[in-house]
Amino acid sequence: MKPVGRAETAAVARLRAICLALPGVTEKIAWGEPTWRAGKIFAQMDTHHHGADHVAVWLPARQGVQEALVEENPEQFFRPPYVGQKGWIGVRIDRRPDWRIIAALVAEAYREVASPRLVSQLDAARGKPKRGWRADWLDFAGDLEP
Repeated sequence: MKPVGRAETAAVARLRAICLALPGVTEKIAWGEPTWRAGKIFAQMDTHHHGADHVAVWLPARQGVQEALVEENPEQFFRPPYVGQKGWIGVRIDRRPDWRIIAALVAEAYREVASPRLVSQLDAARGKPKRGWRADWLDFAGDLEP
């Protein structure tokens, strides 16, 4: 599963940079897609998975976040197969997304799975962020962009 065209390739590269900027993150191919881990998976690519018309990332989220984001913007957010029933959120990255929001959601997903030691390293580097899913709550997102 590969991105189609320069824009999709650039979106995957930008997501990769956001993920790898977090403390202790490794990248591994699983199920034919890149995944990023901080012990456990916190981000998985969805590059036209099973013929889908999009390039997206799947992220674990706190309870209620998936439903709220899908309701707020169903064109960018969706319930991904396999892990959607566990609260993960699918986020399209192929339609000129707001990368500050993407970076903030990635950081929130990282916090869901990373060890307290890694979360402390993140907090020390960036200051303790607000927790939440709304863009106006995610003011630290710009710190994660390459």
